[in-house]
Amino acid sequence: MSTTTNLPVEAVFHASLLTDLDIYLFKQGSDFRLYEKLGSHGITVDGVKGTHFAVWAPNASAVSVIGDFNHWDAALNALQLRTDDSGIWEGFIADVTVGAIYKYRIVSRDGKIADKGDPFAFCSEMPPLTASRVWELDYAWNDADWMAQRGEKNRLNAPCSIYEVHLGSWRRVPEDGNRFLTYRELAEWLPRYVAELNFTHVEFMPLTEHPFYGSWGYQTVGYFAPTARYGTPQDFMLLVDTLHQHGIGVIMDWVPSHFPSDAHGLGYFDGTHLFEHADPRQGFQPEWHSSLFNYGRHEVRAFLTSSALFWLDKYHIDGLRLDAVASMLYLDYGRKEGEWIPNRNGSRENLDAITFLRNLNEAIYRDYPDTQTFAEESTAWPMVSRPGNVGGLGFGLKWNMGWMHDTLGYFSEDPLNRKYHHAQLVFSIWYAFSENFVLPLSHDEVVYGKGSLIGKMPGDEWQQFANLRLLYGYMWGHPGKKLLFMGCEFGQKREWQHDESLEWEVLQYPMHSGLRRWVEDLNRFYRSEAALYQQDFSRDGFQWMDCNYAEKSVVSFVRRGYNPDDTLLVVCNFTPVVRENYLVGVPSGGYWQEVLNSDTELYGGSGVGNFGGVEAGPVSAGDMFHSLMLRLPPLGVLFFKQGSGS
Repeated sequence: MSTTTNLPVEAVFHASLLTDLDIYLFKQGSDFRLYEKLGSHGITVDGVKGTHFAVWAPNASAVSVIGDFNHWDAALNALQLRTDDSGIWEGFIADVTVGAIYKYRIVSRDGKIADKGDPFAFCSEMPPLTASRVWELDYAWNDADWMAQRGEKNRLNAPCSIYEVHLGSWRRVPEDGNRFLTYRELAEWLPRYVAELNFTHVEFMPLTEHPFYGSWGYQTVGYFAPTARYGTPQDFMLLVDTLHQHGIGVIMDWVPSHFPSDAHGLGYFDGTHLFEHADPRQGFQPEWHSSLFNYGRHEVRAFLTSSALFWLDKYHIDGLRLDAVASMLYLDYGRKEGEWIPNRNGSRENLDAITFLRNLNEAIYRDYPDTQTFAEESTAWPMVSRPGNVGGLGFGLKWNMGWMHDTLGYFSEDPLNRKYHHAQLVFSIWYAFSENFVLPLSHDEVVYGKGSLIGKMPGDEWQQFANLRLLYGYMWGHPGKKLLFMGCEFGQKREWQHDESLEWEVLQYPMHSGLRRWVEDLNRFYRSEAALYQQDFSRDGFQWMDCNYAEKSVVSFVRRGYNPDDTLLVVCNFTPVVRENYLVGVPSGGYWQEVLNSDTELYGGSGVGNFGGVEAGPVSAGDMFHSLMLRLPPLGVLFFKQGSGS
């Protein structure tokens, strides 16, 4: 609740939260807790309660706070420029309390006037309104158990199966104007649903405040504010808290690559190109019509790093997925010849961005070693997920965009033609251990005319669902962590629409509910079998049994955990033909139990299998001295576990 008053300008006290050390670190670009001092903070001065405001605008000639508490009158609450060349304007305004709505009235040196939102605001008005709100982040967390053990949950040798979510379209309320669910309503539904499906993590598409809903959050203006579309900061904390209480980690998409040019945002903030490069060949991204951060500026690096640490600190976020990393790394990204400026070495690498990313990851893993960072990087840039001190970028994991492209390309082929594209399927293993990879089937593959995942599968409806179950089984067996976009778990038919709910109604049909059950069981099995996750990033965890039988479009491979007894065989038949008496090599004799079969009738399959398991015979196959004689289901994947009893 804000207090409205008509204070004279003298009522803006000269008070400061900033120390000389803060200013020194700010200028150096090494103060990574800027949100504690800049922005708006409730304090008491000489026994008077109010709010301290501080904003970086070094090229402004005047800055005032305007808001509902002073009738938006810029003459009443002028801030003072510090005398230490920091470019920070600050002041204390009495009686301004939590909930107050405000902007900064910034007058540039050439006399232009702009009303800007606070770059460090913790809360904003509900879009399309654009003012900032004074807010406190007090909250009584109940996730101590999760926080104590999340380091183990987030380790690279732990299971990681991610459910990617866009909050505005996961589920809506059609009887109430098709409105969004709030953070609090989502806290009642989403954690339980994700837990039922046995995912280990959720990943939220960006929830940082953004003016245009259709950007899905990737055009951010509020780097310290969760979007007000779904509720208050405390409401979002409740959602994270509840997910943690259900044993589910929370990854958040974060966009340090570009920002929109909305008048109330970061662009041309103090009448100059403060956060972005002035030269459009460096500061403007033509593909997205957005501005690019100037990573060579100390204060900008501190701003972005502070934002990243803020979400880990105040919201208990367990990981950050950095969007569009490739656009940061290459000066010519999305540009034609002559539209970009080479670096000092005459090449196209963005040296400032490389330094920023390395230092950012170093800061995150230093202060929050039990979290992870993920790079959405679509090129062959080397060592993305290797430490900075050996020449890497320092990320924990990297999205494997090549695997996604090749695998979906293979599956879109008619099974009769797949034998001609066999190399496209098995190529991923050649580089699977060069990075710490996440295998994504993300929102990017179900928008912009690409259709749904089930729509990409060839054949009649039965074959489409069999193909999709096969795809998921192959993916969960393949080395690498897993990510699946919402709706794909039950085979949504239409392309994803950001302003509509998922097609929950299709779960009444057996093929859709069977697919959902398959994902649920895949995740449960995956989490229970160390062979499927412990050595994701080591060649010791994978061995082909046969990858050369292109004519039959069948592959088989073994996954291994640290313990030699943790061994699984995965066999995939990528054709609709039942393969009788199919010989598959195995590393040892004994009984091999069929523990998972995508063709089980429970999932909508035809019920072709191996009666629970097969005894390995002393017959050579490939490089192995033992083999199984199998019956391979059509468009099916089988998982066998060694030594599970006959």
